[in-house]
Amino acid sequence: MVRPSGKLQQPDRSAHDFLLAQDVIWASPRGFDLTMDIYTPQTAKTAYPVIIIYHGGGWLINDKGIMEDAAAYLASHGEYVICNVNYRLLGDLNNTVTMDEIIGDAFGAALWVMDNIAEYGGDPHQLIVTGDSAGGHLATLVATEGHRTGDQQFEAPHFGFRPSYIPSSDWEGKQLSVKAALISYGAFDLYAAAKTDFEGPENDLWARGETVPRGIFGNHRNPETDAEYYYAVSPLYLVAPASAVTYPPMLFTVGARDNITTPASIQKYIEKLQQAGHRDLTYWVHDDRPHAFLDSGSNDLLETEFNKDAVPALEYMLDFLEHLF
Repeated sequence: MVRPSGKLQQPDRSAHDFLLAQDVIWASPRGFDLTMDIYTPQTAKTAYPVIIIYHGGGWLINDKGIMEDAAAYLASHGEYVICNVNYRLLGDLNNTVTMDEIIGDAFGAALWVMDNIAEYGGDPHQLIVTGDSAGGHLATLVATEGHRTGDQQFEAPHFGFRPSYIPSSDWEGKQLSVKAALISYGAFDLYAAAKTDFEGPENDLWARGETVPRGIFGNHRNPETDAEYYYAVSPLYLVAPASAVTYPPMLFTVGARDNITTPASIQKYIEKLQQAGHRDLTYWVHDDRPHAFLDSGSNDLLETEFNKDAVPALEYMLDFLEHLF
C-alpha cells in the first residue's frame, strides 16, 4: 500500500519506564571501538521486538547522540527494545574509512543484535531496522541486501560486505531476518551524489567533519571510471524482483520541504520497488517539514524541534508497526 501523505490518528500511548545500557561495545574494526545504547521497556513482557537505529549525517558527521531523543521516545511509548548504533564515519581512522566498511558496520550491528539482544530482553527473531538520511541508506541495505554478507572483499563481480561483527560460528549462513524497515528521508543514489558534489569541497559536511574531501572508496576510485562500485552501494540500482527476493514491509517518510533527499527521490525508489513487484510499501509525507526532522533537541538552521517535528513522525512509525506485531 502506498499513501502519498497522511495524518496520524494517534492512539493514547502513555509513557512507561525503560532501562538503558549505554555505550555497549559491539565491535572494534581496525581497532576502532563501535558502541550502541540499548533501551529495554519496563512493561513486564518476556521479550520484545527490536528496533535498530542508524543515525544520519551524510556518513561524515554525527553519532548515535543525534538519535537519543527518538530512541528514548520509541522505548517509552512503544514496546520495543531499541538499539541506537554508532558506526564508523568516512573521516575516521585518519580519513581512510570506505563506504563498504560503513555498510559492513551496519550489517555487523544487526548480526551482533541477533547474537546478544536476548540478554537485554529482545527477541532476536523480530528485528526492525530504521534510520534517517545516511542512516536510512544503511537501514535499507540491511533490509534488502543481507545475501551479500560474507568473508569476501568488496570488489567485482560480487561486491560483498564483510560485517564488522562476526558471529562465533556459521556466520556466513546466519541470514538476517528483518521483519520491517522504517526509512526516513533515505539516500538511495550514491552514484548520482558522487557525480555531482558529494566527494568535493562543495559538500560542507567534509569541513564539518573536520576532514579532507576524497572519494568514498578512496582517491583511487571515482564514479567516472568505477561506476559499478557506486552502484553496488546504492539501493536504487539494487532492487531485486519480488519473484526472487521478498523484502520486508517498508515505511518511507520524508518532509514535504526536504531539499536534500527530496520527496521526488523517495518516490523514485518506491516506483522502482513497485516495478519489481514489491507491494508492501507505505509512503508518508510529513507536512511542512525539512530534512532531519527526527534529530534530537532543536536545530536553529532548519527550524526544527524534537517535540514538534519528530514526535508526530515517531507516532506514525509506532502506528505502522502495531499493524505488524
